[in-house]
Amino acid sequence: MPLVMNEPVEEMDRPYPRRWWALLVLCLSLLIIVMANTALTVAAPDMTQDLGLTSSDLQWVIDGYTVPYAALMLLLGAIGDKYSRRGALVLGLVVFGAGSVAGSLVDSATGVIAARAVMGVGAAMIMPATLSLLAATFPRAERAKAIVLWTATAGIAIAAGPLVAGALLENHGWSSTFLINVPVAALAILGAFALVPPSKAARHGRIDYVGGLLSVVWTGALVYMIIQGPHFGWGAEAVGAAVVAGAGLVAFVVWELRHPRPVLDVRRFLDRGFAGSNLAVALFFLAVFGAFYYLTQHLQFVLGYDPLDTGVRMLPLAGAVFAGSALTGFLTPRLGMKVTVTAGMAFGTAALALLTRIDAASGYGDLVAPLVVLGLAIGLALSPCTDAIMGAFPESELGVGGAVNDTSLELGGSLGIALLGSVLASSYSANLADAARGTGLPAGALSAAQDSVGAGYAVARSIAGKAAQAGSPEQAAQLAQAARRTADAVGAAFSDAVAHTSLIGAVILAAGTLLVAVLLPGRTRRQAAPRSEERAPELV
Repeated sequence: MPLVMNEPVEEMDRPYPRRWWALLVLCLSLLIIVMANTALTVAAPDMTQDLGLTSSDLQWVIDGYTVPYAALMLLLGAIGDKYSRRGALVLGLVVFGAGSVAGSLVDSATGVIAARAVMGVGAAMIMPATLSLLAATFPRAERAKAIVLWTATAGIAIAAGPLVAGALLENHGWSSTFLINVPVAALAILGAFALVPPSKAARHGRIDYVGGLLSVVWTGALVYMIIQGPHFGWGAEAVGAAVVAGAGLVAFVVWELRHPRPVLDVRRFLDRGFAGSNLAVALFFLAVFGAFYYLTQHLQFVLGYDPLDTGVRMLPLAGAVFAGSALTGFLTPRLGMKVTVTAGMAFGTAALALLTRIDAASGYGDLVAPLVVLGLAIGLALSPCTDAIMGAFPESELGVGGAVNDTSLELGGSLGIALLGSVLASSYSANLADAARGTGLPAGALSAAQDSVGAGYAVARSIAGKAAQAGSPEQAAQLAQAARRTADAVGAAFSDAVAHTSLIGAVILAAGTLLVAVLLPGRTRRQAAPRSEERAPELV
């Protein structure tokens, strides 16, 4: 067995024998780029305290990764198709690893944001490469199973990120959550050379760089607007980004319609199945990332779990993803993707509806059922959509197909955090103003506490600290009581905000479920063919 796999998959006369080992490498690569975001949710409090981050700094530490990641995927996917999909994967892992090392060494908000942006560039190479290599390596009859495992990995990474980060934070600083990426990336690079066959498009003309750059402009501006507007206000920057995004999108569509070899044939979105699949991915991750954003805060701040305990308590989500993935692999060939995708989105809506019951008296037990239902939903809905999106592209555009799927995912996730995060923040602020009326909290302290749930508990701790330094027992007792009332008010305000935000998310996802059910086509005769006919090997 050669140390480096050099035979291109396009030149093989039979399915690649070690394709399932190759899939393991692709899933490992996917794992670290998804975990890079979810791990940060539990590392953020330590990072904020150590670096003195403002809420604006912290938002851009999170989203500095998202902007280049979403903006560059389409262009980089096309470049990988033309020159080397495996090369794009390996280069992406190198860039991602280098950004992770830099992130562990910096000591300022600007440095962390820059390092996260470099990681986002690496992720933009890795994500479409994993899907295009999967599609090129597996025969069409096996591709759906491979995509089930790929999407299950993405779902599991959402829950695994907080667990791994929490375990590291027990004995190490926040920088360890960056460094853990380095050995995993190195292992994936070695595995890519040894197990993943080279692949590129057999027939690929000149790359449409103008269309690719226009996609970078409009996607990057759109993501920036989604982040900037809800979190920091609709000032000149957010409005300017909206104008650039709109103008860039129009220019992109016009250019692509007229170009003989567009980077993305936008006419594909006229196909109901393709449009419905992309919409389902975007809406689903709007709900998943939005819910994950506020559930991790609720576990850490309101329920008082440390990072490791928070990660452990997200495990029901990971287990349910496995179960949902197994179900979709069984049900989709029999019922068709419309049934499984719609059912998955309905389960996601039900999970958010269950979260509307959260209040100040709720404990972890009230979160278990929503986590399980949400995990089942992820497993059911995502792999059929990804399979449909990838199936819409010819062999020469598999990287572009992967980029389209992943851009829908990333745009949905960014919108979910921005939209539901904005609803959460405004609801929490209004609730706290009502709940704090009887606490005697000064206006300045109330304003500080309304900034975030973490700031609210910091205000309560500050009052408790003054109680310890009070000059008389009576004053100390009054301050201690005020601290308890403030902490109770913060917890109640945030719990009610979680319930209200979940209701908004459930309404959005329910409406999206109905729209996707209308768009997705029913089963065709080919989809209903006997399974024996589906097993004929067919190389992409």
